[in-house]
Amino acid sequence: MTFASLGLPTPILKGIRATGHIEPTAIQSKTIPVTLEGNDLIAAVQSGSGKTASYLLPILARLLDGSTRLRAIVLVPTRELAAYVETRARDYARFTNLQIGVVYTGAPLAAQEKALREQPVDLLVATPGRLLELHAKGCLNFDDVELLVFDEADRMVALGLAPDLRKLLKVLPETRQTLMFSMTMPPELNRLAKDALIEPVRVDLGPTSKPVAGITQAIYPVRKELKPDLLDEMLARTEVRSTVVVTRTRHAAIRLARMLTRRFTAAVLDEHPSHSEREQALMDLRRGRVQILVASATSARSLDFANLAHVVNFDVPQVPEDYVHRLGRTGRGEPVGDVFTLMSPEEQREVAAIERFLGRTVARVLLPDFDYDSKPREVKTVVSFGDDFADEPRRGGIHAAAQRMATIKRPNVEPARVPPPAPNGAPKASKAAGRAAAPSARASQAAKRHRPGGAKAKTASATARRTRPRPKKVLKKK
Repeated sequence: MTFASLGLPTPILKGIRATGHIEPTAIQSKTIPVTLEGNDLIAAVQSGSGKTASYLLPILARLLDGSTRLRAIVLVPTRELAAYVETRARDYARFTNLQIGVVYTGAPLAAQEKALREQPVDLLVATPGRLLELHAKGCLNFDDVELLVFDEADRMVALGLAPDLRKLLKVLPETRQTLMFSMTMPPELNRLAKDALIEPVRVDLGPTSKPVAGITQAIYPVRKELKPDLLDEMLARTEVRSTVVVTRTRHAAIRLARMLTRRFTAAVLDEHPSHSEREQALMDLRRGRVQILVASATSARSLDFANLAHVVNFDVPQVPEDYVHRLGRTGRGEPVGDVFTLMSPEEQREVAAIERFLGRTVARVLLPDFDYDSKPREVKTVVSFGDDFADEPRRGGIHAAAQRMATIKRPNVEPARVPPPAPNGAPKASKAAGRAAAPSARASQAAKRHRPGGAKAKTASATARRTRPRPKKVLKKK
């Protein structure tokens, strides 16, 4: 099956080819025709299966006929996922005139409001709370909305966003088409689906909550500050190959990869990788060019490949489904695989939620001969302009660094006071007189320095007023 056989128009097909996609995945082949026909949809599907393209491609195809106005909304739980979906939408729509926008909580509201007022959009990716705020300010009109997508709906419900979703359903047109994508269907989400969808088509490609056979799971309790040292020691004691380490944030992934490169060949997966970048990273990992691939939780959602030996959760996943999904990444091409999780005392609640979801406990393991009471290793690094700013383009590189150094405030040094030149004809002060006046000036300065706090210096005019003789009173005779 090809994308052309699914009924997608030529501009969208060109965008698909530019991203490197060749054939549709299972979820794409099932959901794209349903969306193009205008039916509501509930899809139980895991991340990394092509879910984002399965709803973006038919939506973009539907939006090609019409003027620029808000006709489609994609709701997501987090700002990271919002940025990811917006990037994918722009990739697929690069050969069209469609306008894509993104708004999310955590960014300045005024800037997003200004952008929406100045440039109308056809497709808007948003978090529920920020979408409600912008609608309340009157910069969004929902009258023309034809398509609504709930992406990772179970996570939105888990984050307590169900009330916001119900508020949005009340202000959106009832004649819209609604698509819901979720890994699981908790009771609260089932109730929301009954209110949001009308006779939906169901597609079930979700993962099982049971671990894949042959997967070895272990949890390593350790203090948060000792996690890098423990991981480094764990990897040093085993044969490192095709290993993925998942952190919670992008910045943590960059720092960890820098540390691991002291012993291993490690690479960082970009936060929002294109299809070609993702495939290239996985190819390097499979062929042994890279031993370790470090990924943030957001970028790890797009990973899906076989022959993976080890997965290390450097941070405990905040959602149990993410843990189960990472279990599925090992043991696909081989009968065995390892999933190790480093757990700090602050993350015990997340581990308990994972074990309840699995219906079993995961073994706790201590690494032999590792000093769990030690202090974190001190790594001395030499910071250069290139190293400090190469990985943070938002800071402006070396030129911005030079500008920041130029604007550093230096201590104010009072310039030496030069007495004004004497007027013509005035007698010049002798050197002896100058030397005689110097001690009195130094004494005056010392007196000012040692004056108690809060006491104000007395001005010459005040002294003159105090020493001026008072005029005598003259009594007038009556």
